[in-house]
Amino acid sequence: MVSHRSAAPAATESRILERMAQAPQPFEIEIAVTAEDIDGLGHVNNVTYLRWVQEVAAAHWRSAAPPEDQARTLWIVLRHEIDYKQPARLGDTVLARTWVGSASRVKFERFTELRRARDGALLAAARTLWCSVDAQTLRPAAVSGEVRAAFSVE
Repeated sequence: MVSHRSAAPAATESRILERMAQAPQPFEIEIAVTAEDIDGLGHVNNVTYLRWVQEVAAAHWRSAAPPEDQARTLWIVLRHEIDYKQPARLGDTVLARTWVGSASRVKFERFTELRRARDGALLAAARTLWCSVDAQTLRPAAVSGEVRAAFSVE
């Protein structure tokens, strides 16, 4: 319930964590781990972490983008990189934090970290490359400078 693995090599993990340290104020949502999130090993399934990465990105977009940009722009994923650090378990509350790194006219680099609320332990760190597309044609389309400025650190 949201209230408002593919592992990367060590060098990539280091780069992700380094860029996360340079983060602007992140957007955050709280997520309660439910029985549906748990796999056969007794912890949150890898696919669930990926779903949370996408959910917090979408929530950030909806909360900060002007309505006209939301109406004309959709986002598709070009690449996900996720490093799993610790398992989340049934009953945990997860803080999903996200922010945009570099951004061009059509590509946005987005970082996400998933932390256990009770102790702040890093559960997973992700870097996603998103591409903006026109909502009608579904072809790559540039976002406005206003959107880049509102979301990006560069």
